[in-house]
Amino acid sequence: MNDLRNHIEEKIVPWTFFKENDVKLHHRKIVFTNGCFDVLHYGHVLYLLEAKSLGDLLVVGLNSDDSVRRLKGKSRPINGEKKRAFILSALEFVDYVVVFEEDTPEELIKVVKPNVLVKGGDYQIGNIVGADFVMQNGGTVSTIPFVEGFSSTQIIEKLNH
Repeated sequence: MNDLRNHIEEKIVPWTFFKENDVKLHHRKIVFTNGCFDVLHYGHVLYLLEAKSLGDLLVVGLNSDDSVRRLKGKSRPINGEKKRAFILSALEFVDYVVVFEEDTPEELIKVVKPNVLVKGGDYQIGNIVGADFVMQNGGTVSTIPFVEGFSSTQIIEKLNH
C-alpha cells in the first residue's frame, strides 16, 4: 500500500516541476484543466476522462482552499486542498495535480504551457482564462459538456436539506 500511496502523492507537484521538466514533458501533448473539485462526483470523473482523451498528459490545476473560499463563499471548501489533490491524483488518468492560490490559473497556465486547454461546457472559449496564451503558442482550447444533474453545489444543497 505504501508504494501505491507514494505513487499517488508523487503526482501532486509544485509549479517548479514544470519549469524543471520542460523539455521532457513537451515531447508529449499536455492537456490542462482546472477547478475546485470540492466534492468529487460522477460528472467530474467523466469530464476529466474526456479531457485526458485529448492528449497524453492530463494536468489538473486545483484551486487552493483560500481561492475556493473567495470563489464559493466561507462555507467552502468541504474538503481541504490536500485531500482534494490526493483524490484527484488517485484517478489513474490524472497525471499531475498542481495547487494554485490565485483566483484564476492564468499564471499557472503560462508555466505549464499546455497544448490543449479544457473547461466545462458553461464557458465560451473567448472567456476562458489562458485561452489567448494557449492559442498564441499553437495550442487549442476545448469545452466539454457537463453531465446534467451533477454539481458539487447541488450535492451539498441536497445534504443540507
